[in-house]
Amino acid sequence: MGETTPFEFKFLMAGEAPRGSYVKVKEGSKDWMVAQVMEVTRSNVAYSLSAIDEENPGAKERVLGLARVIGVASGGRLEMAAAPPRPGDPVFRADDHLIEMALGLSKGNLYIGLLEGHDLKVKLDADALVQKHCSILAKTGSGKSYTAAVVLEELLEKGVALLIIDPHGEYASMKQKNSKGEFARFDVSPRGYDVTVYSPASSAAAPHADRPLRFNGRNLTAREISAMLPEDVTNSQRGVLYEAIKVLEAEGGDYGLEEIIAQAEKDSSKAKWGLIGHLEALADLGIFSGKPTGLGDLLQRGRASIIDMTGVPPDLQGMIVAKLLSDLFEARKRGRVNPGMVVVEEAHNYIPERGSGRAASTPVIRTIAAEGRKFGLGLLVISQRPARVDKNVISQCNTQIILRVTNPNDLRALSKGIEGMSSELEEEIKRLPPGTAMLVGGEIEHPVTVKVRPRKSRHGGVSTPIVGDGRADRGGKAAPPQPKGPDKRQDSGKAERKEPAGGLLRKILGK
Repeated sequence: MGETTPFEFKFLMAGEAPRGSYVKVKEGSKDWMVAQVMEVTRSNVAYSLSAIDEENPGAKERVLGLARVIGVASGGRLEMAAAPPRPGDPVFRADDHLIEMALGLSKGNLYIGLLEGHDLKVKLDADALVQKHCSILAKTGSGKSYTAAVVLEELLEKGVALLIIDPHGEYASMKQKNSKGEFARFDVSPRGYDVTVYSPASSAAAPHADRPLRFNGRNLTAREISAMLPEDVTNSQRGVLYEAIKVLEAEGGDYGLEEIIAQAEKDSSKAKWGLIGHLEALADLGIFSGKPTGLGDLLQRGRASIIDMTGVPPDLQGMIVAKLLSDLFEARKRGRVNPGMVVVEEAHNYIPERGSGRAASTPVIRTIAAEGRKFGLGLLVISQRPARVDKNVISQCNTQIILRVTNPNDLRALSKGIEGMSSELEEEIKRLPPGTAMLVGGEIEHPVTVKVRPRKSRHGGVSTPIVGDGRADRGGKAAPPQPKGPDKRQDSGKAERKEPAGGLLRKILGK
């Protein structure tokens, strides 16, 4: 009814068509125009403030819908609408097959959940998601890590090799079956996955890990060490490093971090002390001691290797990620490791936006985002603070999975980093309930709202209750600790360094 355009129209409802549902109108003689209901309004002239009809208080109620046109389904394809629908034409509920075709839901093989308001499975294309990168963005408590694990489960079942940078040890629980969820409704069955947990920390700091993560620390080049140093390291400090290694290489000896530190101490420049502090931090962590971890072990098809950063000071995590991903990317370019996907949880700590902090890992992650597709290395970035994540990386992610975001800065960041982000879409994102995600980009033809399916594996990111019945304090049964496997680790890691107060505060707020 009223004025219509090729982009939207209003219609009078005889039945129920809730906000977010899909409708169809005949376009021409055979094709259907598909649209989504964006707004629903209800009115009754008997209760109008301008004209109250006292003789007929039960005047007929009218329900109007505003529908946004998605396109015209023609010959199995979705085309742009060229002409508006005719006022007076009947509007019908769109059938499932038409919705699937119009939204591109039938093209994928990664089952994410059910289309909001329908029992239609929403699937993403695995190759497109891995090769063209993906981001999962949400505020704390909206189901960000839970949704990420759903995506990872699907990738593992498709045989994709995963390397997960896990700051809080949330993903180790993927080894175990889930016991809670609407499994029948979403047509899933609980199961565990092949997961190996690596830790850069000492065995005392991370006894739950399956294996230590160690690098070959012998005869490192100045370029390799420089890539691990924070971005705020000065040119003078880098000069001391290059000079020290140049001397050691000229002597023709076998050297490690201790020898580099000793040689740097002989330098007359005052800049040496800042450099020595960074090098001693790496040496104290023990990351270069013991047997090096094989890069080929970290990317195995259908398996997840989790780099658990628990017990590692925040200022060193970026250095470790920089070294690990640099080595892995070089090995992948030479075909020495399997293709796969790198998953970066709490990405704002490892690829911060300019002005939000610095991290040694930023350059290599930017490189993977820009060039990884050519070499078969995908990227999945996950963050609760979109405004603090490097926009160059976010813009390289072709698939966006967005849960509830309410912070104005974060919403502005989404608008800048995601193509086609409109003010209406921002309002939708602000109102998303927990466990519901909006899919933007990728092979999906139109942004869709999805009720995320239950995890098949156990969720390890549940918040710890603070206000409770106090049973643990009274000697009652407390929450069970995380299961620990046999300690298979063999390392000579040194004592853990104390964490700076600022880094500790950020870590608490993040958890």
